[in-house]
Amino acid sequence: MNIEQIYTGCLAQGAYYIESNGEVAIIDPLREVQPYLDKATKQNAKIKYIFETHFHADFVSGHVTLAKKTGAPIIYGPNATPSFDAIIAEDNQEFKLGNITIIALHTPGHTMESTTYLLRDENGKDHAIFSGDTLFLGDVGRPDLAQKLGKITIDDLAGYLYDSLREKIMPLADDVIVYPAHGAGSACGKNMMKETIDTLGNQKQMNYALRADMTKEEFIKEVTDGLLPPPSYFPDNVKLNKEGYADISEVLQRGTQALTPEVFETIANETGAIVLDVRHQDEFVKGHIPRAIFIGLDGSFAPWVGALIADIQQPILLVTPEGREKEAVTRLSRVGFDHTLGYLEGGFDAWKKAAKEYDTMSSISTLTFQEVFNKNSQVFDVRKESEFKSEHILDAKNTPLDFLNNHLAEFPNDQPFYVHCAGGYRSVIAASILKSRGIHNMINVEGGFKAIKETNIPVSAYVCPSTL
Repeated sequence: MNIEQIYTGCLAQGAYYIESNGEVAIIDPLREVQPYLDKATKQNAKIKYIFETHFHADFVSGHVTLAKKTGAPIIYGPNATPSFDAIIAEDNQEFKLGNITIIALHTPGHTMESTTYLLRDENGKDHAIFSGDTLFLGDVGRPDLAQKLGKITIDDLAGYLYDSLREKIMPLADDVIVYPAHGAGSACGKNMMKETIDTLGNQKQMNYALRADMTKEEFIKEVTDGLLPPPSYFPDNVKLNKEGYADISEVLQRGTQALTPEVFETIANETGAIVLDVRHQDEFVKGHIPRAIFIGLDGSFAPWVGALIADIQQPILLVTPEGREKEAVTRLSRVGFDHTLGYLEGGFDAWKKAAKEYDTMSSISTLTFQEVFNKNSQVFDVRKESEFKSEHILDAKNTPLDFLNNHLAEFPNDQPFYVHCAGGYRSVIAASILKSRGIHNMINVEGGFKAIKETNIPVSAYVCPSTL
């Protein structure tokens, strides 16, 4: 028996390759399925099953493409209603894979079809669970994505999740290995651990949601407290995972077309495409196409695209580092952004050589910021609220990047102001969005709060008004 976790850091997502006696199961595959096919071929094995733990919201799964290429059936748990052929497993239904058995445990709560897959080894011993978004390490899946107005509420889903954990998962032995669908950084939970594999026994000890003495009412309160609104692209990804999508080869063929500066500019004007610049933030600051949006490949690229570009049908034109065009198109497709129309051949250098108009961004080091900072300085911190509350520049305003559009009216248009994040990535994203909206009087602080803390600029922890 061989179990391999294939972890994708950008999405904080774990897919699984399970092989026994020449037969393979794939759980929650990524959209680009060739690595699974190559791995099975190398091992002279056959992909027999494709298991989906639920209809994913944060990424487009590769189940439909993988089924077409292999003939393997897609398996969902009870209550799933996909538009394509699939096996809808019954609770406790068993699937033989070589010398092992995979059992579908219906664990509703994150969604109503959510299912945990229990693996029993060659000796019939419970070995591992593939818990999807039902159980994370240190947390559980958010229960607000499958609510239906007038039919099912967040509290209802949280209650189902409480029952699922206690009836299906917690009775399992402590040495059972937990393989979740996500780790720290995913928007599918609140406080996940950085580790991606653990034992159930350890989770029973340290995961707040698995406390043995916790009542259902306490669980509902704790699991729903502090939930931020889900990213806007989540419903679109659920729809794609439920109804199907274009083969990624078609998306790549269209998206990796090399465009001269002249053709690039014409397409941008004729289609209303967003110019998405995915280079390093330092390069973007020095020069970029006017009104381009920066979201760098070397950060949490795909989730930020999904959170900040409202429509997955939006046409996109790319400015990329040389040789990373395919990577950018692939990572966009993972979150359902399939309408990339091509990339700027020769990159930004070609744009400048063609004598095209370009823009720059005001940006200063923290040492310079320290010199110019005073009590009248207007500072906007685009980190998450939790980061801001931990510690921030005295009198700074918190305008989290996730919800920047809700704060546009707060930015002054008649005087300079400063923007920073934790390390410099998110602040350039925010500044690029502001510039695209016609706000050009911001100054980016390089290095973010990590570097600011090394200066004498006054910082403060958040004080709850109720304690004053």
